[in-house]
Amino acid sequence: MNKLAAALQGKKVFAPFITAGDPDLETTKKLILAMAEAGASLVELGIPFSDPMAEGPVIQAADLRALAGGCTTDKVFAMIAEVRKETDIPLVFLTYANPIFHYGTDRFYRRCAEVGVDGTIVPDVPYEERAELDGACAKYGVDRIVMIAPTSEDRIQMLAREAKGYIYIVSSLGVTGVRSEITTDIASIYQKIRSVTDTPAAVGFGIATPEQAAAMARVSDGAIVGSAIVKLCGQYGRDCVEPVAAYVRSMVDAVNHCAG
Repeated sequence: MNKLAAALQGKKVFAPFITAGDPDLETTKKLILAMAEAGASLVELGIPFSDPMAEGPVIQAADLRALAGGCTTDKVFAMIAEVRKETDIPLVFLTYANPIFHYGTDRFYRRCAEVGVDGTIVPDVPYEERAELDGACAKYGVDRIVMIAPTSEDRIQMLAREAKGYIYIVSSLGVTGVRSEITTDIASIYQKIRSVTDTPAAVGFGIATPEQAAAMARVSDGAIVGSAIVKLCGQYGRDCVEPVAAYVRSMVDAVNHCAG
Protein backbone atom coordinates (compact mmCIF):
# COMPACT_ATOMS: atom_id res chain seq x y z
CA MET A 1 0.00 0.00 0.00
CA ASN A 2 1.35 3.44 -0.91
CA LYS A 3 1.78 6.46 1.36
CA LEU A 4 -1.49 8.22 0.55
CA ALA A 5 -3.70 5.14 0.87
CA ALA A 6 -1.88 4.14 4.06
CA ALA A 7 -2.54 7.58 5.59
CA LEU A 8 -6.28 7.19 4.94
CA GLN A 9 -6.76 3.49 5.60
CA GLY A 10 -9.02 2.37 8.44
CA LYS A 11 -10.54 5.76 9.21
CA LYS A 12 -13.27 8.02 7.89
CA VAL A 13 -11.93 10.59 5.47
CA PHE A 14 -12.74 14.29 5.36
CA ALA A 15 -11.02 16.04 2.45
CA PRO A 16 -11.44 19.81 2.08
CA PHE A 17 -10.70 21.54 -1.25
CA ILE A 18 -9.46 25.10 -1.66
CA THR A 19 -8.23 27.08 -4.64
CA ALA A 20 -4.55 27.98 -4.33
CA GLY A 21 -4.02 31.74 -4.33
CA ASP A 22 -7.56 32.66 -3.27
CA PRO A 23 -7.40 35.22 -1.79
CA ASP A 24 -3.58 34.96 -1.86
CA LEU A 25 -0.92 32.28 -1.39
CA GLU A 26 -0.01 33.35 2.13
CA THR A 27 -3.62 32.78 3.17
CA THR A 28 -3.62 29.47 1.30
CA LYS A 29 -0.67 28.34 3.38
CA LYS A 30 -2.44 29.37 6.59
CA LEU A 31 -5.58 27.53 5.46
CA ILE A 32 -3.72 24.28 4.80
CA LEU A 33 -2.11 24.38 8.25
CA ALA A 34 -5.39 25.32 9.95
CA MET A 35 -7.34 22.57 8.20
CA ALA A 36 -4.67 20.02 9.12
CA GLU A 37 -4.93 21.17 12.74
CA ALA A 38 -8.74 20.91 12.51
CA GLY A 39 -8.47 17.22 11.62
CA ALA A 40 -8.67 17.11 7.82
CA SER A 41 -7.44 13.78 6.43
CA LEU A 42 -5.87 15.44 3.38
CA VAL A 43 -6.18 18.70 1.46
CA GLU A 44 -7.13 18.98 -2.19
CA LEU A 45 -5.64 22.08 -3.77
CA GLY A 46 -6.86 23.58 -7.02
CA ILE A 47 -4.29 25.10 -9.37
CA PRO A 48 -5.98 28.22 -10.76
CA PHE A 49 -7.05 27.79 -14.39
CA SER A 50 -9.14 30.00 -16.68
CA ASP A 51 -11.36 27.16 -17.95
CA PRO A 52 -12.00 24.63 -15.15
CA MET A 53 -14.66 22.55 -16.88
CA ALA A 54 -15.76 20.46 -13.88
CA GLU A 55 -16.22 23.46 -11.60
CA GLY A 56 -19.34 25.44 -10.86
CA PRO A 57 -19.55 29.23 -10.46
CA VAL A 58 -18.14 29.39 -6.91
CA ILE A 59 -14.83 27.71 -7.78
CA GLN A 60 -14.67 29.37 -11.20
CA ALA A 61 -14.81 32.75 -9.44
CA ALA A 62 -12.06 31.66 -7.03
CA ASP A 63 -9.85 30.64 -9.96
CA LEU A 64 -10.34 34.05 -11.55
CA ARG A 65 -9.55 35.85 -8.28
CA ALA A 66 -6.37 33.82 -7.85
CA LEU A 67 -5.24 34.44 -11.43
CA ALA A 68 -5.99 38.15 -11.12
CA GLY A 69 -3.82 38.18 -7.99
CA GLY A 70 -0.87 36.80 -9.95
CA CYS A 71 -0.95 33.19 -8.79
CA THR A 72 1.10 30.85 -11.00
CA THR A 73 1.92 27.14 -10.87
CA ASP A 74 5.51 27.89 -9.87
CA LYS A 75 4.30 30.08 -7.02
CA VAL A 76 1.98 27.28 -5.84
CA PHE A 77 4.89 24.84 -5.79
CA ALA A 78 6.98 27.33 -3.79
CA MET A 79 4.15 27.77 -1.27
CA ILE A 80 3.83 24.00 -0.81
CA ALA A 81 7.57 23.74 -0.18
CA GLU A 82 7.02 26.18 2.70
CA VAL A 83 3.98 24.25 3.97
CA ARG A 84 6.02 21.06 4.05
CA LYS A 85 8.30 22.58 6.69
CA GLU A 86 5.31 22.58 9.06
CA THR A 87 3.01 19.65 8.20
CA ASP A 88 3.06 16.27 6.47
CA ILE A 89 -0.71 16.18 5.80
CA PRO A 90 -1.32 14.52 2.40
CA LEU A 91 -1.71 17.10 -0.38
CA VAL A 92 -3.40 16.46 -3.72
CA PHE A 93 -3.63 18.78 -6.72
CA LEU A 94 -6.91 19.06 -8.60
CA THR A 95 -5.97 20.50 -11.96
CA TYR A 96 -6.53 20.10 -15.69
CA ALA A 97 -4.59 18.79 -18.66
CA ASN A 98 -3.81 22.23 -20.05
CA PRO A 99 -1.84 23.57 -17.03
CA ILE A 100 0.11 20.30 -16.75
CA PHE A 101 0.99 20.08 -20.44
CA HIS A 102 1.79 23.81 -20.61
CA TYR A 103 4.16 23.43 -17.65
CA GLY A 104 5.61 20.23 -19.10
CA THR A 105 4.29 16.90 -17.86
CA ASP A 106 7.63 15.50 -16.70
CA ARG A 107 8.66 18.79 -15.11
CA PHE A 108 5.28 19.15 -13.39
CA TYR A 109 5.41 15.72 -11.74
CA ARG A 110 9.06 16.10 -10.86
CA ARG A 111 8.18 19.30 -8.98
CA CYS A 112 5.27 17.51 -7.29
CA ALA A 113 7.70 14.92 -5.97
CA GLU A 114 10.26 17.53 -4.94
CA VAL A 115 7.86 19.63 -2.84
CA GLY A 116 5.75 16.78 -1.47
CA VAL A 117 2.52 16.66 -3.48
CA ASP A 118 1.13 13.16 -2.97
CA GLY A 119 -1.38 12.89 -5.81
CA THR A 120 -3.20 14.61 -8.66
CA ILE A 121 -6.79 14.61 -9.90
CA VAL A 122 -7.12 15.57 -13.56
CA PRO A 123 -10.85 15.45 -14.46
CA ASP A 124 -10.50 16.17 -18.18
CA VAL A 125 -8.08 13.35 -19.04
CA PRO A 126 -10.17 10.29 -20.00
CA TYR A 127 -9.14 6.77 -18.99
CA GLU A 128 -8.18 5.97 -22.57
CA GLU A 129 -5.76 8.94 -22.71
CA ARG A 130 -4.10 8.40 -19.34
CA ALA A 131 -0.81 6.91 -20.53
CA GLU A 132 1.35 10.05 -20.42
CA LEU A 133 0.14 11.09 -16.97
CA ASP A 134 0.36 7.54 -15.64
CA GLY A 135 3.95 7.27 -16.81
CA ALA A 136 4.95 10.51 -15.11
CA CYS A 137 3.06 9.58 -11.93
CA ALA A 138 4.83 6.22 -11.76
CA LYS A 139 8.23 7.78 -12.49
CA TYR A 140 7.96 10.27 -9.64
CA GLY A 141 5.83 8.35 -7.14
CA VAL A 142 2.78 10.61 -7.36
CA ASP A 143 -0.67 8.98 -7.26
CA ARG A 144 -3.17 9.62 -10.07
CA ILE A 145 -6.47 9.79 -8.23
CA VAL A 146 -9.35 8.16 -10.12
CA MET A 147 -12.79 9.79 -10.32
CA ILE A 148 -15.77 7.44 -10.59
CA ALA A 149 -19.10 8.95 -11.60
CA PRO A 150 -22.68 7.60 -11.55
CA THR A 151 -22.37 7.21 -15.34
CA SER A 152 -19.25 5.01 -15.06
CA GLU A 153 -21.51 1.93 -14.75
CA ASP A 154 -19.68 -1.07 -16.27
CA ARG A 155 -16.35 0.75 -15.98
CA ILE A 156 -16.53 1.21 -12.18
CA GLN A 157 -14.61 -1.95 -11.32
CA MET A 158 -12.10 -1.46 -14.13
CA LEU A 159 -11.33 2.06 -12.90
CA ALA A 160 -11.25 1.00 -9.26
CA ARG A 161 -8.82 -1.87 -9.85
CA GLU A 162 -6.14 0.56 -11.03
CA ALA A 163 -6.78 3.23 -8.41
CA LYS A 164 -4.00 4.50 -6.18
CA GLY A 165 -4.18 6.75 -3.12
CA TYR A 166 -7.96 7.07 -2.89
CA ILE A 167 -10.98 7.05 -5.17
CA TYR A 168 -13.10 10.16 -5.73
CA ILE A 169 -16.75 9.10 -6.09
CA VAL A 170 -18.65 11.85 -7.91
CA SER A 171 -22.04 12.11 -6.19
CA SER A 172 -23.99 13.84 -8.95
CA LEU A 173 -23.93 14.70 -12.63
CA GLY A 174 -22.91 18.21 -13.65
CA VAL A 175 -20.37 20.57 -12.13
CA THR A 176 -19.29 21.20 -8.56
CA GLY A 177 -21.54 23.17 -6.25
CA VAL A 178 -23.72 22.85 -3.19
CA ARG A 179 -26.77 20.62 -3.65
CA SER A 180 -29.79 20.40 -1.36
CA GLU A 181 -30.14 16.67 -1.98
CA ILE A 182 -27.94 13.84 -3.27
CA THR A 183 -30.04 11.08 -4.83
CA THR A 184 -27.34 8.88 -6.41
CA ASP A 185 -27.13 5.32 -5.05
CA ILE A 186 -23.66 5.80 -3.56
CA ALA A 187 -23.84 2.56 -1.58
CA SER A 188 -24.15 0.53 -4.79
CA ILE A 189 -21.18 2.29 -6.41
CA TYR A 190 -19.13 1.84 -3.23
CA GLN A 191 -19.88 -1.89 -3.06
CA LYS A 192 -18.73 -2.36 -6.67
CA ILE A 193 -15.50 -0.54 -5.81
CA ARG A 194 -14.98 -2.53 -2.65
CA SER A 195 -15.40 -5.82 -4.51
CA VAL A 196 -12.13 -5.21 -6.38
CA THR A 197 -9.95 -2.98 -4.16
CA ASP A 198 -9.43 -1.82 -0.59
CA THR A 199 -8.32 1.64 -1.75
CA PRO A 200 -10.30 4.23 0.28
CA ALA A 201 -13.23 5.79 -1.60
CA ALA A 202 -14.82 9.09 -0.56
CA VAL A 203 -17.71 11.08 -2.01
CA GLY A 204 -17.55 14.61 -3.43
CA PHE A 205 -19.68 17.11 -5.42
CA GLY A 206 -22.57 18.80 -3.66
CA ILE A 207 -21.78 18.13 0.00
CA ALA A 208 -22.09 21.17 2.24
CA THR A 209 -23.61 20.30 5.62
CA PRO A 210 -22.46 18.02 8.44
CA GLU A 211 -25.63 15.97 7.90
CA GLN A 212 -24.78 15.40 4.23
CA ALA A 213 -21.18 14.55 5.09
CA ALA A 214 -22.29 12.02 7.69
CA ALA A 215 -24.77 10.47 5.27
CA MET A 216 -22.06 10.02 2.63
CA ALA A 217 -19.57 8.67 5.19
CA ARG A 218 -22.10 6.05 6.27
CA VAL A 219 -22.11 4.53 2.77
CA SER A 220 -18.46 5.16 1.81
CA ASP A 221 -15.13 6.01 3.41
CA GLY A 222 -15.85 9.71 3.79
CA ALA A 223 -16.64 13.06 2.22
CA ILE A 224 -14.90 15.63 0.01
CA VAL A 225 -16.05 19.26 0.16
CA GLY A 226 -15.01 22.15 -2.07
CA SER A 227 -17.58 24.78 -3.00
CA ALA A 228 -18.87 25.35 0.54
CA ILE A 229 -15.31 26.05 1.73
CA VAL A 230 -14.33 28.14 -1.30
CA LYS A 231 -17.49 30.20 -0.72
CA LEU A 232 -16.21 31.04 2.78
CA CYS A 233 -12.87 32.08 1.28
CA GLY A 234 -14.69 34.40 -1.11
CA GLN A 235 -16.89 35.79 1.65
CA TYR A 236 -14.19 36.48 4.25
CA GLY A 237 -11.09 37.05 2.08
CA ARG A 238 -7.91 37.14 4.15
CA ASP A 239 -10.01 36.70 7.31
CA CYS A 240 -11.27 33.29 6.15
CA VAL A 241 -8.87 31.06 8.10
CA GLU A 242 -10.83 30.77 11.33
CA PRO A 243 -14.29 30.41 9.69
CA VAL A 244 -12.89 27.69 7.41
CA ALA A 245 -11.16 25.91 10.31
CA ALA A 246 -14.39 25.94 12.34
CA TYR A 247 -16.32 24.54 9.36
CA VAL A 248 -13.75 21.81 8.80
CA ARG A 249 -13.87 20.83 12.49
CA SER A 250 -17.66 20.44 12.25
CA MET A 251 -17.36 18.27 9.13
CA VAL A 252 -14.57 16.11 10.59
CA ASP A 253 -16.73 15.52 13.66
CA ALA A 254 -19.68 14.58 11.43
CA VAL A 255 -17.80 11.96 9.40
CA ASN A 256 -16.14 10.53 12.50
CA HIS A 257 -19.46 10.07 14.27
CA CYS A 258 -21.57 9.04 11.29
CA ALA A 259 -22.80 5.74 12.74
CA GLY A 260 -25.68 7.41 14.52
